[in-house]
Parts: sequence; C-alpha cells; structure tokens
Amino acid sequence: MFSAIAATGVYSTAAADNGEYRNPVISQSAPDPTVIRAEDGKYYLYATENVRNLPIFRSDNLIDWEFVGTAFTEETRPQMVPDGGLWAPDIQRIGNKYVLYYSKSRWGGEWECGIGVATADSPAGPFTDHGKLFISNEIGVQNSIDPFYIEDNGKKYLFWGSFRGIYGIELTDNGLALRPGATPRQIAGTMTEATNIIKHEGYFYLVGSAGSCCEGERSTYRVVVARSKDLFGPYVDKEGKPAMENGFSLVMQRSQDVIGPGHNANFVTDDAGNHWMLYHGFDAKAPENGRLVYLDRITWDNEGWPRTATGQPSVSAAAPTINKR
Repeated sequence: MFSAIAATGVYSTAAADNGEYRNPVISQSAPDPTVIRAEDGKYYLYATENVRNLPIFRSDNLIDWEFVGTAFTEETRPQMVPDGGLWAPDIQRIGNKYVLYYSKSRWGGEWECGIGVATADSPAGPFTDHGKLFISNEIGVQNSIDPFYIEDNGKKYLFWGSFRGIYGIELTDNGLALRPGATPRQIAGTMTEATNIIKHEGYFYLVGSAGSCCEGERSTYRVVVARSKDLFGPYVDKEGKPAMENGFSLVMQRSQDVIGPGHNANFVTDDAGNHWMLYHGFDAKAPENGRLVYLDRITWDNEGWPRTATGQPSVSAAAPTINKR
C-alpha cells in the first residue's frame, strides 16, 4: 500500500518560459488528489497515503508543487479501521476550519471500511482527528469510501461510494457529523467511484471515475459525467440515460502517454475564470512509478457538458492564470 517516497522536496515540472507547462505536475505517486485554494492564496493538494499519514503538497500556480508534510503523524493517525490505509481524502473550508474527510480501508474490506473527518486551523495542518462518520456495515452501504462534501441551499452534504452505488447524506451545520435522523439517498448506480459534484450554470454535474484504477499498464480508469437540475438527481448522461442505470458520458480517457487517468479533484478556478482538473494517471513509459498527478483545463461544450481539449491528458498546454496575492 505504501511506497518509500521521500518526505521532502519539490515534485513537479516547472512552467516553461513561454507560458506553458508540461505534465505530470507531480512526478511522484500521489493518487486520488483533492485540492483547495487557501486563505493565503496558495493551493494545497492532499492524496491517498503513498506517503504514509496522508501527504500535503503546496503550489502558487497549480504547476510547481512542493511537499510540505503529512496531515497526521503516527501518534495522531486515525484509529478507525486499525489495519486500513488512508485513502481518497476531500478537503474543504467550513467556517474558520479546514475540514479533511478521509476514507480508511484495506483492499477487500468493503463492509469494514468507512469515512472519518479531521480539522485544522491551517491547510498545512496539523489535523486533529474527530473519528468516524460511519462504517459501511453501520450505514448499510458497501464500500463506503471516496467522500465528497458540498453545500446546497444552506445545507451541508456528504456524497460517497465506490462501484456499489453513489450515495449522499445530510451533515450537521459544522460538517463533523451526520444530521440526526438523516439516511443515505442513492443518486447513481455501480459504474463509478471518486465522486465530485460541480455546480455550473443551473446544473449539478456528477463527475466520477469508471474502470480499474490501480493495475498499472492494465488500468482502464477514465473520467465520466452525468448531470441534473437537482443535487439528488435524477442525473442523466448526454443521451438521457439515468446515472442510476449507469448512464455516464465520457470526459477523458487514456492517451498513448497516460494510462488510467481519473479520480480527479474538485474542479478549481484560476484568476481568469477558467476551470482546471487535477487527476492521477500512470506514465505509460514507467507505470511502475505509480499514479502521478496531471493537470488539464476543463471547457464546456455548446450543450453545457465538461470536457478536456482532446478528451485525453495533455502533454503540454497553456498555464493557468494565477495572480499573486
């Protein structure tokens, strides 16, 4: 589960002088990224713990990333699912706290895994664990991993799931517990995991990843999407097929250079108003190096659907517009 990645250094390819950047932007394995722009104007990225205790990277420009530490230590490491790894976090700012939702799981433990929550005053931590929100066998949802937080109409929600259905549930006002009496509501079938929901021009876009994430050169991961006028659906793909029946349309798939692109972070917006997607993938020339982090701009087609420029990971592209704060 864990690699021997050093806990120091810069893990990126710098932006070129002509205003372009080259992928990958983090050249060490940092799967399942989540990202936030913090109050200091910098971007912070968190990932599944191929660096033990959940790595944190920081960037001024979404391209050049430095490792700044881990969310937890051996002493503060979450204790739920004691033999599990920390997977697929989601970072948010709620009130005056940075709130980190995380999965704790082990391969094959689909009824014993679950989702917990931790908070910090700074995006670089240290994070204080508040323990579990729920375990799969307690909430009745198999493979309860891959959390994603969203607010709508003044209420706070958590969505999650991995190839056993995508579900959502209401949280308390501080985002640290389930709303008393709340029950899970299913919004999609068994095709996807790695849920993100993006609000854009009157629609909610349910972005997920389909296929196999973690088999190196045999990985079939790809990014897909469905949309709805309501947060809890019904979501449909471009042809109108319901997401509950695994109706999703393609956003991005593998290229000759990148295998298994997927498990994207929530879309981030640069200072020109452009949307960007960070995601992981395997370098086709060296899949043994793990799931590296790539960056691509998201545009919206004439029908309002998100896409990357070519429908595949880019090799190089124009850099995001980031103003110094």
